[in-house]
Amino acid sequence: MEKKQKNKFFEMKMSANNSNAADIFIYGEITKYAWEDYGEHSATTFKNELDALGDDIEAINLYINSPGGSVFEGITIHNMLKRHKAKVIVHVDALAASIASVIAMAGDEIRMPSNSMLMIHNPWTFAIGNAAELRKQADDLDRIGNSSKQSYLQKAGDKLTDEKLQEMLDAEKWLSAEEAYEYGLCDVVEGANEMAASISEELFAKYKNVPKQLYFKQKNTISAAELAKRQRIADESRANSAYINTILEGLI
Repeated sequence: MEKKQKNKFFEMKMSANNSNAADIFIYGEITKYAWEDYGEHSATTFKNELDALGDDIEAINLYINSPGGSVFEGITIHNMLKRHKAKVIVHVDALAASIASVIAMAGDEIRMPSNSMLMIHNPWTFAIGNAAELRKQADDLDRIGNSSKQSYLQKAGDKLTDEKLQEMLDAEKWLSAEEAYEYGLCDVVEGANEMAASISEELFAKYKNVPKQLYFKQKNTISAAELAKRQRIADESRANSAYINTILEGLI
């Protein structure tokens, strides 16, 4: 069966009004593989494109609207941006959830419209195995969580204690722009915008405390293009199922 190339969750380009600035858009779920055909890690393609922008970049505008995704890919991207010599200005266009909120902490300046949100929580995973293997998974999650915590605490400074942060992580906290500002996780609160948060129904089901207004807004902002895309996916799934059934019938 023919493989299909997946779209990247990020896009980079030089800023139209500044030859020494670049714009990076992280929209959608942060995936481990950018390309299904070649299996390239997304952090690898991110680095390649970041390097391709050149050494003269003085500012990076990072626009985020993401429900999160792969923890290790997100941490790698965060560290790349922190190391970059350019000033990184983060714009949370609607939502920076889970590992996307960690990426946002790479910003020298974080700007949030008043109706945008940050969501922070403890890392989680799927696990299978014996008792020793499951204990190791729990220890690994603790180490991953501590790594993410440092990103929040470094940005917040004295506005957020380790104890308060852990309390919010345990509660899967959905922070408004004003709350993020209060805790030092945002530098500027801007006027509201009309962008819908990027979050799938699958992730709604996984997260525990999705604000009702966010869920309602998501339900009512499905475009005609998105509906057509969903129909295409459904049609392809049915075709794949029929193909598999044909193979299985031939084996009986």
